[in-house]
Amino acid sequence: MPVALGQRIRKRRQQMSMTLQELSRACGVSASYLSQVERDNAVPTLGTLAEVAAALDVGIDHFIATPRQADSVTRAEERPRFSVAGNSVVYERIGAEFPAHELSSFVLNIPPHYRSETVQHSGEEIIFVLEGEIQQMVDGQSFLLRTGDSMHYLGQQPHSYSNPGDGPARLLWMGKMAHPATPTTFAPLQGRGVQGTDSESGPPHGALAW
Repeated sequence: MPVALGQRIRKRRQQMSMTLQELSRACGVSASYLSQVERDNAVPTLGTLAEVAAALDVGIDHFIATPRQADSVTRAEERPRFSVAGNSVVYERIGAEFPAHELSSFVLNIPPHYRSETVQHSGEEIIFVLEGEIQQMVDGQSFLLRTGDSMHYLGQQPHSYSNPGDGPARLLWMGKMAHPATPTTFAPLQGRGVQGTDSESGPPHGALAW
């Protein structure tokens, strides 16, 4: 059964950590009307829905399109690769962006001696080391994870990671996050080299939290 329009709007607003009042100011629609829409007691016009979608940084089809199962398949040779400005980690998207999704997943290619910042956020994460090794810090404890090792932890615990080795590491990351990465966050790799450093600098605030 398709997810109701109001539920999709509320879920996206909560992912963006926006209140009804903040969404109202961003899209020019009254908070009381938005509340009715989210409870499926009112149906917005396409024009109003377009304003709401723009304020939530998605296209209108995010709320009205019914995804095909085939759209959730990512082929190894066609997988989108990107980096975040100022960061030398290369990400590969393997999750699908269908409406009301909660799970995000990426493969991370981490250069030697890279160290991330320490972050906290809502949600939970699972990591699985595909190649190399990762030094994972969670709530003040350090764990050396080698190829084949995995770890599951809550995002609200302070956490960071590094690649202590002289070679690159490859990691599968899966998580439920309050601020999922969106296409506007990405800096595609096509036509340019990867920018970034191998130092303490990690993802900028509001981008990829892991």
